[in-house]
Amino acid sequence: MEMFVDILVAVLLIAGCLMSLIAGIGLLTFPDMLTRMHAATKPQVLGFLLIFTGLAIHLRSWAVVPVLFLAWGMQLLTAPVSAHMIGRSGYRTKHAAKDSLYADELKQIVDKTSSAPPTGTFDATSGATGKSED
Repeated sequence: MEMFVDILVAVLLIAGCLMSLIAGIGLLTFPDMLTRMHAATKPQVLGFLLIFTGLAIHLRSWAVVPVLFLAWGMQLLTAPVSAHMIGRSGYRTKHAAKDSLYADELKQIVDKTSSAPPTGTFDATSGATGKSED
């Protein structure tokens, strides 16, 4: 039984490390921002889950499991959200290859907000806005 657990831990750790390696290779080799962003988030979160699962089985302590679960949960929450924000800012600053998109669902929203009239500027020294008062 001890040998089976050791083999399971080794398989989980190696698989998790391979997922993290795949994420790193994807960051270096993919051609545009959106595919690099995908490579940075998806396999990395799964790799962390596999590594943390292998670590929890190896340590065999229930005191470690909530800490590992919290660390993985924070990674699960922050990686996709940060990638989403990077993707939106990259789209707006023209760093995304829009010709390679299958469906451009963000185009309508960006066009609507960019065609809105400016709201005016605020002069911090005098406290006045750039709007003309009628």
